[in-house]
Amino acid sequence: MSVPSQEIEELFDDASGDLALGELEAASQKYLRCVQVDPEFFEGWHALGMAHMKLGRYAEAIEAGLKSVELRPKDQLAWSSLSLFYVRNGQIPEAEAAGAKARVLGWGQQLKDKAPATEPSSQ
Repeated sequence: MSVPSQEIEELFDDASGDLALGELEAASQKYLRCVQVDPEFFEGWHALGMAHMKLGRYAEAIEAGLKSVELRPKDQLAWSSLSLFYVRNGQIPEAEAAGAKARVLGWGQQLKDKAPATEPSSQ
C-alpha cells in the first residue's frame, strides 16, 4: 500500500477544500494530479471518482472507481461508490454486481465483529 507524500497530501487536502466549496472542476483537476503523481493513492482515486460523478462524468467516475476497487478489493465503500457510478451511467447489471460485492463485504465485516474472541490452542 502506498503512503502519499506530504506534497500529495497537501494537494489532496486542497482538492477536498475545493470540493467542499462546490468548486468541482478545480477539485477534479487536483485529485487527478494526485493520482498521476501516485497511481497507488487509493483515496485520490476514490475522491476523483466522486468528483467526476458530481460533474456528471459518469464514465470517468467508473474508471476511477474501478481503479479504487483494484487497489482495495475488500473496501466496502469503494464497491458501494462504484455501484453508484454505474447507476448514474445507466449500467444497472454492473451496479447490481458492485452493490452485491459491497453487501457481501459488509456481511463479512459484521460476522467478523460478532465472532467471539478465541483463545490460542495449547497444542
